Amino acid sequence: MSLGSHAFRSLLLAGVLASSLAGIACEHHYYRVYDRYYTDYHVWNNDEIAHYHRWADETHRDHDRDFRKLPAEEQKEYWTWRHNHGDHDRDDRDHEHH
Repeated sequence: MSLGSHAFRSLLLAGVLASSLAGIACEHHYYRVYDRYYTDYHVWNNDEIAHYHRWADETHRDHDRDFRKLPAEEQKEYWTWRHNHGDHDRDDRDHEHH
């Protein structure tokens, strides 16, 4: 194996590893959250994050704080707000088409 071939393979391997790590860092990890007060599950995805940010802004809380780390009472407040501010726009569109 020549020195040039070894250097090329090393560079290629480094590039592949770097691109793999960049892809992992940008990937979104959604998870399900159980709402014990309303006994249902919510997928914590971009839609739920948008609702959470709106609630946090309306209630003057830090919307960057991880929901899972909120005290139980604040989680209960969020779920109460969330069920009162559901996907009304989507519900209205669904009813119009039926």
